[in-house]
Amino acid sequence: MQEIRGVWIPNIPHSRVLMSPENIAQSMNFLQKCGFNVVFPVMWNQGYTLYPSERMQQEGFRKTFPYFKTNKFDPLEILIKEAHSRNIAVIPWFEYGFAASPIVDGGYLIEKNPHWLALDQGKNPVIKGGLTWMNSLHPEVQQFMLDLILEVVQNYPVDGIQGDDRFPAMPIGGGYDETTLQIYQQEYGNRAKPPLNVKDQQWMQWRANQLTLFLRRLYFQVKAINPNLIVSMAPAVYPFCYHHLLQDSPTWLNLGIVDLLHPQFYRENFQRYEIEVNKINLSLDTIQKAKISPGIAFRANGVNLTPNDILKCVELNRKKGLQGQVFFHYEGLLAHNKANARALKTKGVYDRMASLPTFCRTTNDT
Repeated sequence: MQEIRGVWIPNIPHSRVLMSPENIAQSMNFLQKCGFNVVFPVMWNQGYTLYPSERMQQEGFRKTFPYFKTNKFDPLEILIKEAHSRNIAVIPWFEYGFAASPIVDGGYLIEKNPHWLALDQGKNPVIKGGLTWMNSLHPEVQQFMLDLILEVVQNYPVDGIQGDDRFPAMPIGGGYDETTLQIYQQEYGNRAKPPLNVKDQQWMQWRANQLTLFLRRLYFQVKAINPNLIVSMAPAVYPFCYHHLLQDSPTWLNLGIVDLLHPQFYRENFQRYEIEVNKINLSLDTIQKAKISPGIAFRANGVNLTPNDILKCVELNRKKGLQGQVFFHYEGLLAHNKANARALKTKGVYDRMASLPTFCRTTNDT
């Protein structure tokens, strides 16, 4: 059998996995026993990398997340070693994407580079999801994020990279800064002004197109380093992701600039999950569906997904010809005396090992 059996690994304190080399080894052992074959560990969070970054140091930023500097270990290096030794692929997750910080003023990224700040019509900072955002269309911001991703790809034997609902993305209220205005006027003339209506169709599509162009650039630069690497994206559900975050994920699929797409089908029961799967099943062809492995949350909208519903979600994905699934997140496997992990190990679900789909396999060594 071939399918994606993935799980996201969040930062401390949301998960204990990355707290020590011992925890990492134990967690990879647990995932192997549970039948998982790919992990998506967070590597960009709150304005910090979770690996020692020369690129961050060049910018005058901290080289790594403070916890790992204090405890003197590289979680990505250790995780790759432990995962690969158990035939588990590693695709680093750049969780914060173009979001700078949970701190209202944007934290130290914006303090050092105030021109990176995303602005709304009133020239106020763009805040979405409790986070202050960088300007996703600023060339310097785009190059900075691209550099971080390429740094990982060049320095670690990873199996791919991943963005999410913050990468590439821009909250719909953004785009009213001088840099974006200049880019807009290069296309529409020196007197052109972005519409005041943030939901103007042309204005939305133009900004979404800029993000798509960036993703295309990222995709081909990653592939130039290693064509076997997986470019994975986990946007919000379409069309929500377009209407709120300007993520044109159907176009990403149509252009072939994403290898795997994990739409966040975070629903509190199977019935609501099935609605989302049926929507995507009707809109995609067989080749496109083979790139879809939805995100499933163990807990959504304050409600725990039952073990029985989890099994039904997995079975539905198989029935509809999807590529598997990715669970959010690791600690949900341990909750309620490991009820979810035990459910997945039942016959016909994760009781037998599954290899990654052929196009997902890389030639990386440990």
